[in-house]
Amino acid sequence: LALMTGLWLVQLRTRNAAIVDFGWATLLGSLAVFYAVAGDGWGPRRALLALLGGLWGYRLALHLLFQRVIGAEEEGRYVTLRRKWRLPFDLHFLIFFAAQALLAVVLSLPFLLAAGNRTAGWEWTDVAALGVVLIGWVGETIADRQLDRWKRDPANRGRTCRAGLWRYSRHPNYFFEWVIWIGFALLGLGAPSGFLGFGAPLLLLYSILRVTGIPPTEEQALASRGEDYRRYQRTTSPFFPWFPKESNP
Repeated sequence: LALMTGLWLVQLRTRNAAIVDFGWATLLGSLAVFYAVAGDGWGPRRALLALLGGLWGYRLALHLLFQRVIGAEEEGRYVTLRRKWRLPFDLHFLIFFAAQALLAVVLSLPFLLAAGNRTAGWEWTDVAALGVVLIGWVGETIADRQLDRWKRDPANRGRTCRAGLWRYSRHPNYFFEWVIWIGFALLGLGAPSGFLGFGAPLLLLYSILRVTGIPPTEEQALASRGEDYRRYQRTTSPFFPWFPKESNP
């Protein structure tokens, strides 16, 4: 809460609420490392947790900081939310930032379960978790780089990215982020009541599909790119990658 309140104060000055995403990723990476250090589970599994969770969280935090915060205009979905939320002094955003702190604690449940798993020796869930996290990490990195490369080309201004993974999903970055969380849930699955960890990717999926992910992002994309984005919606899967459809007139 202290971190998110501080970041809320920063966005009051910068008018860029995307800093909340930097804070969210930093919190989760730090929680993974903290649980790994403080937990009483099997040591090598806790080391794997710190490696996967910490590297994921801090890599994402730095990417968001340099791509969407420092020297960047406010991301479209936050522009949309700022337009809708009318409370004075950005109180809606204060509530939103505080909610992200709470969400980080809830989503960290798979980390807590993995850190407390005392079963000695590697289990199939550990191997599966490593493989799934790496797949998600590679996919998300590729999607981010493809989008950044597209945006840097002046010829693409006002046009929707359809390059690489963006041809098969309108939000491949969100999809592979969700895949990573399936991997984190697998890492905690071997613990007693480990199935509870799958509540984290389910909650994240709901947030992406219905709340702060796709809906405001696409609303802003329609406002800025109009018919080009409508054609993209008609031909391209919204989340799960799939082959594009023929464009309807």
